[in-house]
Parts: sequence; C-alpha cells; structure tokens
Amino acid sequence: MKRLAFLSAGLLAVSLAWGEVKVVYHLSDGIAQASRAIGNIRNHLAADPTAKIVVVTHGAGIDFLLDGATDPKGQSFVGGIGELAGRGVEFLVCNNTLVSRNLAKDKVAMEAKIVPSGVAEVAKLQANEKYVYLRP
Repeated sequence: MKRLAFLSAGLLAVSLAWGEVKVVYHLSDGIAQASRAIGNIRNHLAADPTAKIVVVTHGAGIDFLLDGATDPKGQSFVGGIGELAGRGVEFLVCNNTLVSRNLAKDKVAMEAKIVPSGVAEVAKLQANEKYVYLRP
C-alpha cells in the first residue's frame, strides 16, 4: 500500500511539473476517425483532466458534428460531443468546408464554433499557441 501511495504521489508530482498541456486533435477523415478521437479524448482527459483540448475539423472530419450524425454502431454523436464540451473540449469546424459542401451553418452541432479555415486554425494553434498536434 505504501508503494502505491508513493507511486501515485510521484505521478502527481510529474504531472504538476509538466505544467499546462495543450493539444489539438486534427480530424479530416470522417466518422471512423471521429469515433476513435472521442475515445482517445476521453482516455486523454482520464489521464490528464487538466489538459486543454481543441478538436479542429475540416473536410469529411466535420461529419460527426452535423445534425443526425451517428457512429459506426448507429449511436448519435450528440451525447459524446456534449459530454466532452462540458469538460472543456472545444470543437472547431472549417467554414471553407461548409461553403464547398454547400452546408448551412445551422446544421453544425451547437457546441461547435465555426472558424474560417480548419488547416489555418491547426497551424495557428501549433505555431502561436504551442499546442501539441495529434491525429487519431
């Protein structure tokens, strides 16, 4: 029991020493990628509840954020999106994709914010705001 307490205290000390971790999850490949990403983000937050996570979507990556979207098992994404947004995860949708696919902005999940360009947003987060890049 003492060893477990020592290890837990050590992990906490390492975690605190890291400081704030900021991560951008980049999604552009559709529903299967989004399903993996939601699982990855849940696991990420379980390991580091203080992580600042932004999900940037463009191309087919926006599909899970559209009205009526379901995962490969037929489950709605709404609950997962709401849960993660409630834990501080930001969802960003590329306006260029909406325009090129002729999709109305009101078809995007209310938890998501529309940005001018998904790829430009990823670059800005990495270059200016020091976000770590992950692609599930």
